[in-house]
Amino acid sequence: MQATWIWFPGDFELWLSAIVQNRRVERGQCNPPFWRLDRPAQIVVFEKHFDLADPDTVTISAQGECMAVIDDQPTAARVITLATGPHHILLRVYNPDTFPAVHVQGRHIVSDRAWTAGKQNGQCVPADAWDFTAPDQPPAAYRLPTTPQAAVTTSAGADGHSLTVDFGQETFGYLQLHRVTGSGALTAWYGESAEEAAATTQAETWDTFHFTNAAAADLTSPHSRACRFVKLTWDAPLTVGDVSMLHEFLPVPHRGAFRCDDAELNRIWATAARTLHLSSREFFLDGIKRDRWVWSGDACQSYLMNYYLFFDNALVKRTTWALRGNDPVEQHINTILDYSFYWFIGIHDYYQHTADRAFLAQLYPKMVTLMDFCLARRNANGLVEGRPDDWVFIDWAPMAKTGELSFEQILLCRSLETMTLSARLMGDAAGERRYRALADDLRRAIISIFWDDQPGALSHHRVNGHRHRAITKYANIFALSYGYLDAAQAAAVKTNVLLNPDVQPITTPYMRFYELDALCRVRQHHHVLQEIKAYWGGMLRHGATSFWETYDPAETGAQHYAMYGRPYGKSLCHAWGASPLYLLGKHYLGVTPATPGYQTCRVEPHLGGLEWMEGTVPTPDGDITLRVTRDQITVDTAGGDGGVLIIHSATAPASTDGVIRPTAPGEYALTLRPRHRHTVNYQAAG
Repeated sequence: MQATWIWFPGDFELWLSAIVQNRRVERGQCNPPFWRLDRPAQIVVFEKHFDLADPDTVTISAQGECMAVIDDQPTAARVITLATGPHHILLRVYNPDTFPAVHVQGRHIVSDRAWTAGKQNGQCVPADAWDFTAPDQPPAAYRLPTTPQAAVTTSAGADGHSLTVDFGQETFGYLQLHRVTGSGALTAWYGESAEEAAATTQAETWDTFHFTNAAAADLTSPHSRACRFVKLTWDAPLTVGDVSMLHEFLPVPHRGAFRCDDAELNRIWATAARTLHLSSREFFLDGIKRDRWVWSGDACQSYLMNYYLFFDNALVKRTTWALRGNDPVEQHINTILDYSFYWFIGIHDYYQHTADRAFLAQLYPKMVTLMDFCLARRNANGLVEGRPDDWVFIDWAPMAKTGELSFEQILLCRSLETMTLSARLMGDAAGERRYRALADDLRRAIISIFWDDQPGALSHHRVNGHRHRAITKYANIFALSYGYLDAAQAAAVKTNVLLNPDVQPITTPYMRFYELDALCRVRQHHHVLQEIKAYWGGMLRHGATSFWETYDPAETGAQHYAMYGRPYGKSLCHAWGASPLYLLGKHYLGVTPATPGYQTCRVEPHLGGLEWMEGTVPTPDGDITLRVTRDQITVDTAGGDGGVLIIHSATAPASTDGVIRPTAPGEYALTLRPRHRHTVNYQAAG
């Protein structure tokens, strides 16, 4: 039996997130987060009872100072032989520097999640673990791996003491300088664009190194940086031989795939995959150049993209723990009103894709306390609105953010639905009743207060009891996607908001994610495909090798790189730019979990004007693969209990793999068997 290092749930993530998020360096100085970062416990007690059928010898390793108590007797020994019969092992570990953890290895006795962990407050919970199995490699030694990366081009400056390096595409890692001789200072100016690197002091990041080398020496920067270009400038006495990079990465395979007859769309998918992978590190980060922080809104989208590319559950769980922190709750996650709600929504999506009840059991107490905080900050009308210490974000766009915003009520309602589901799964009947009643009441209030029949849409906000008639897309998108609108209201929103050019457009990939998702839900697949090609294809046509934080087609030249009042403030590798992974996997390949954890699946492909497409969508029990042409659909299912294939066809489809039944005009269904290839002949409509 293989032992693993164990710790109190969330402690590893709290320790690691503090390290990661304090690595941000901006324009020559450190820039730590402006919200509270919590520390793990300093003392944790690990224990378990055993009943041995034969003797066992165990080796105890600890991350920290450990007091071992075996069968109520303290012992300083770390290799212990236990006789046949019952035993109780208690390990009290003190670690003020990283976090307490233990590793216990015997033939029968091993440390694992069956142990309990407690913070000496009378409450013990199941311990947590990950992939750390070697006793001499504790979790605090965790580092991402690196691999050498050579420059694509190197060009020397005319002054004889400068050099510009192009790595060919966005990358992340540690700069390496080879065969540096002489004494003096060298500065590396990093740029996601050539213009940023060339701008030197206007760049967002740079490092200065000092040398006193009589003979040629190599240097690897101690700091990881994001860039494509690096300009080196140095004092005249120095000489530099060569430049390379140690590329740092998360070793996770791409299980998802997409390919079609449109070469540009294939490039968009591949670039989105690269963008997400670069931003997927110890946690899901927003951007790898500037922030390098864990933001709840960004993470919520990254989770969904992950389910169509990696299906890395550990990365989702690490990020969820890091965002939540410890009790008591004193402010919204990331200080942002909407971001506390996205934390709940991310948990809802995680359960739908994984059916991981054990993780919900770990989180549930902290879900309750965060929801208590959110509910306590409602106003006298039972609605949330921004307080002086809240950042009401929604999106990077000019809009009113005062009063009762319909968008925020919708996110709270979805969060209450998450609490209802979680309470039911945890057997908390009183909690389930409470959260369901709150969600039902709020859903009715949203329509009653904010629905305006004249434009046929939800209004943006209400201030001091007065509903303003301004219409924005945000609340309408989410209400449509969450099923809060009846059929007539949904049809009105589709026409009056989603397809209305007079409504303020969305220009960030962040909210385009939700906008295009909603358009696909109302069967606008042809339109959405053209939007993907125009928007994300537009970035490619401007030379993007990863997708950006924002994109405005009306901008030209270096205008594309400016943000926050700085000429190169924009992130050119931003996780929320990878939306096509989710859109193409969910709405074109059409694969979704019909029941939690893909116990049953739903496959509803839409070509959206393509001639053919093929791809793979990962699930907890294998991959679902499809090939779709205009006259044939082939689906290879994963495990579970099968599912259903929805076919949109101009004529009645045919298959030898089961009975196809009509479900609506032009729509048919075939029951899918697990681990089976299904072939359907049909005629694509449109």
